Amino acid sequence: MSKKMAIIATKGTLDMAYPPFILGSTAAALGYDVQIFFTFYGLQLLRKDISDVKISPLANPAMPMPIPMPVMVQMLPGMESMATMMMKEKLKKHGVAPLEQLRELCLEADVKFIACQMTVDLFEFDKSDFIDNVEYGGAATFMEFAGETDICLFV
Repeated sequence: MSKKMAIIATKGTLDMAYPPFILGSTAAALGYDVQIFFTFYGLQLLRKDISDVKISPLANPAMPMPIPMPVMVQMLPGMESMATMMMKEKLKKHGVAPLEQLRELCLEADVKFIACQMTVDLFEFDKSDFIDNVEYGGAATFMEFAGETDICLFV
């Protein structure tokens, strides 16, 4: 019987998009049965095009910046785009796979993606907005699997 891992993905920013895909694909490669439950802003990671996922330095004090920046500077127009560009360059420089590639690795490794149906309804998304191979279900769907897991993560 294989080990199981459940992940709850609640954020749709660049910095919070990597953990569920890296952890999910790694666990699947190690033989785990993996499910990722995408809810609230985490649903952004299931959109067909995730190339525009951004990161914000605002209210992200742990984000390493080349120079210290006061909060007022972080609020200026263009800072989010600049921070996103800097992070994507850093990821590329260090050989970290793009989000699209990590997401595809998960799917190839049979990681099950579950979109929270309540959140889809709440934000009035259309299922055509999302990639193929996504299942839809509520918290009960996720809890059924999560209750049997060896590892359950909230990211």
